[in-house]
Amino acid sequence: MKTFGKIVAVLIALLVIAFVIFRTPDTDKAEMRAKYGGEPSQFVTLANGQEVHLRDEGPLDGNADAPAIILLHGSNADLHTWQPWVEALRQDYRVIRYDQIGHGLTGPANDNDYAGERFVETVGLVADHLGLETFVLGGNSMGGRISLGYALEHADRLEGLVLVDASGAPIKREGGGNIAFTIAQIPGVGAVMSQMLPRSLVERSLAQSVSNQDIVTDAAVDRYWEMARYPGNRAATRARFSQARKPFDVARIEALQVPTLVMWGEEDSLVPYEAAGWFMDHLPNATLANYPGIGHIPMEEAPEQSVGDLRAWLEQTLASDAQDAEDREAA
Repeated sequence: MKTFGKIVAVLIALLVIAFVIFRTPDTDKAEMRAKYGGEPSQFVTLANGQEVHLRDEGPLDGNADAPAIILLHGSNADLHTWQPWVEALRQDYRVIRYDQIGHGLTGPANDNDYAGERFVETVGLVADHLGLETFVLGGNSMGGRISLGYALEHADRLEGLVLVDASGAPIKREGGGNIAFTIAQIPGVGAVMSQMLPRSLVERSLAQSVSNQDIVTDAAVDRYWEMARYPGNRAATRARFSQARKPFDVARIEALQVPTLVMWGEEDSLVPYEAAGWFMDHLPNATLANYPGIGHIPMEEAPEQSVGDLRAWLEQTLASDAQDAEDREAA
């Protein structure tokens, strides 16, 4: 027993030494805001007291009537993932994106609440803060799940819904996946590894999420790695992954009349392409845009094609909404 105790003590000591040596500290808040939070970033305080990092961009002529679209990034990403779309849309649309709680420069929730309802609530609070009565809402991955959750609760405020490789469908992934997400969900191990978090793990995680490896640049990996270590974000990630995920009510989805664009990379290893089929089967007013050879982040992997599909759908959907409004007024 004494020998066994000594072995355990040595192993613990080695683990402590390894933790001390390989632990990656938090990034500096001020430095990160200077690097990633410059113009046109804003740091706004919502009605619930939560400070949020957002960007609100639109036509240079200041057209206040430009249709608004809010974009929600996925798990462990940030608002910069939408940059290619924003550059293509902001001439004609008011494009709003923000770092969700526990992500990017927004940092942790002010009440440590990471339930799905909290993320859904934040969408409405951002819209209220910006004075939006109605808008188009889009999201990638986790952001897509949140977008659908918001649509189910507040369909009257949405002119359209865009689901980009959205999570939430009851489709199981067969193998593959994302190594960082897998580790983060292991009790105990996830907490330790999140404090160590080598840059190589972040790089491998991003590479596993996409098929177009051209977007796995040093700058992109640095951003993901630095944002993950923004003060409070690692604890927020662990808290978020510990939340039970409630399945959607299929009957409510089938009753949802909001025009929806379902966009999907056919080689998505995180949320398989079969999930797109599930959404198409159950959403009554949905259009599919699929991308062969593309993975989990079409807006970055195939920016021109995906934003072209989005723009065409937006023009048709918003024109139809405008005609419906005119018909109601005439009646």
